Amino acid sequence: MTFIFMWGLHRQSLRALRGVPCLSQLLLVCPGAACSRIARVCRPSGLVCGALPFDGGRVALSTIIRDPLTLGVGSVCLHGDATHRFLLTQSPGPTATDEHTFVGRLHACDSSKQLLRLLQSAAVMMSDTMAAAVLHRIADVEREGRGLRNPEILQTDEVGEICCQLERESTRLTDAGLVSALLACTRLYVDPWSTLMVRLISESQERLDQERLTAAHLCTLGEALLALEGPGCGMLHQVMEQVGRQSPSDWSLDELIAVYGLLQSGANAGSRYQELLNAMNTYTVSIATQLDPTAVSKVLSALVVLNQTQALPLVISLCKNSVSHVPRFSDAELTIVLGALMHFGHSERFFVEALERRVTKTAFTAHPETVSKAMQYFGRRNILSVPVFDAVAESFVYRADDYSTSQIARQIMPFGKLGYLPPNGASLFRKVEAILHSRFSQFQPRTLLNLLHSCTLIERFPLNFVAKVFSPYFLQQLQEQGTGMDRIVLSQLTQIYLTVKLECPFYTGPNLYRNYRVKSFLTPGRSLETPVEMQLYNSVKAGLVNLFGARSYFASRVLTPYCYTLDVEIKLDEEGYVLPASSIEEVFKRIAVCIDGQNRFSTNTRKLLGREAMKQRHLRLLGYEVVQVGVRRAVCVCSAGTLNLHGVERQFSLRAGNSAGQHALSSP
Repeated sequence: MTFIFMWGLHRQSLRALRGVPCLSQLLLVCPGAACSRIARVCRPSGLVCGALPFDGGRVALSTIIRDPLTLGVGSVCLHGDATHRFLLTQSPGPTATDEHTFVGRLHACDSSKQLLRLLQSAAVMMSDTMAAAVLHRIADVEREGRGLRNPEILQTDEVGEICCQLERESTRLTDAGLVSALLACTRLYVDPWSTLMVRLISESQERLDQERLTAAHLCTLGEALLALEGPGCGMLHQVMEQVGRQSPSDWSLDELIAVYGLLQSGANAGSRYQELLNAMNTYTVSIATQLDPTAVSKVLSALVVLNQTQALPLVISLCKNSVSHVPRFSDAELTIVLGALMHFGHSERFFVEALERRVTKTAFTAHPETVSKAMQYFGRRNILSVPVFDAVAESFVYRADDYSTSQIARQIMPFGKLGYLPPNGASLFRKVEAILHSRFSQFQPRTLLNLLHSCTLIERFPLNFVAKVFSPYFLQQLQEQGTGMDRIVLSQLTQIYLTVKLECPFYTGPNLYRNYRVKSFLTPGRSLETPVEMQLYNSVKAGLVNLFGARSYFASRVLTPYCYTLDVEIKLDEEGYVLPASSIEEVFKRIAVCIDGQNRFSTNTRKLLGREAMKQRHLRLLGYEVVQVGVRRAVCVCSAGTLNLHGVERQFSLRAGNSAGQHALSSP
């Protein structure tokens, strides 16, 4: 099917539709009807049923914004007169090379004016798929929210002629041209009751009944139907039935990706096609190495939206396959891949190494969202990549003015979480402070709280903003946002308050109200303290019992008055003797034993996470002597009865009469 641009032809008028019944009635009442039976017109002078009339002529389009509360579409109406710009011809159409060149020229147009200039530049033979591509490109450059930036573009002669010819020759369109044109019209919010839309839908229904559409064409049609009526559309169910009767192994890669996209768009509402998804996931594992970067990102995006948590083998395969694609991913594709890997909680060493190489090279040029997502990924997986963090810190100083508040927070928070201060820390946090001064009111309350709390983890104290955070107005904003004052928000507020009291004694501003303070930072689920690993704890406990001769000489999981929970607490009197854990009055010094398993360190280094480093810093300021016991040191406790202290050699003894006698607790 080929169109030829022809200039200066005669004008005719198109009689507008009036009284067309609801589209869902047309589709649901007569799902198998042919075009002539579906397309009926009710005229004001009386009910007259017949085939849709057409007088080839002027087609003018206008739009309204789509109602965001419904699954219906916005309105685009047909009226007036138009001049034919191109006509259907039986002559040989453009070659594949011509089509590819034309589509390339379309995508080079960044505005509607450029598109119109391209269409007006010369006489062009245009296939139906090329005509649909024009409409799609108009939608690409004009869509904004739920409407078009410039609805007048649809009233131009060039666009009107494309729609006019698609309408008049709907029965002669190729399958690809038909469904693509229908999808393009939904993206342009063309009125579903217009003759153009009804003819395209009617012809699509007829071909659907004949089961002549390929999987790719079915997916394009399904996307259009989702835009028109949502997942409850009867015609969409017919589309999915035909897709479901096919085997994923019979599809091309493009068709497989298209089906994932259709299900992701909403066709799988209520998980009604989970069996089809399971078959697709299983098959895709076997061909994961054949997927290109775009396909990998699209499949992972679909798995996230469809919440395919049971498809972890596929996620792992795609992650391994992504290693070679990391340099070739576009910024948008890499952002999607990183988001998916965070969603499924997966990381792979070679992927991380490839990501490190890319981010260090592109930190100054990559899209801010991509850099933010990469930092978020490293933070979520507790991966301390010094080259990446240093590169991002340097680029932040120069680029942060163009970042959104969310991007600013997501790039800074991993520094606090992993307890890493980059070499340019002074200039980095001067930039953060300058941004907070100029854009404080633009930050969402929780985003701002997360950012300020992260700064305190690495001893960068936001004193200029603490008063605002503790103000009733800001606390009220926190309470109104999202889930309100949940446990983690109260814990962050309390820890900022404790930090100011312990590390900034010169602060004289307002304090946090008591009713916003928590008593413990250790809570189930997300917490400001990392729970002790039970296997490691049991090893240390056995070693301490062997060292002291009795379980009564130390306490476990002790909640201090300062909200922190001690893994083990040992009490000493003034002479250095170990006291029973129940002693209160004779206590001269307290030993806080921190049993630090791997979950308290970054995954690739032996550096404490920021929250654990802050906890130990605060405990020392509160008068505790902190002893770190790690995996290797716990073995020493069990085998030799000695405890590796933090940095100094000391000797402690039990009181006379204890069978344990005297035991030295020394540093390595």
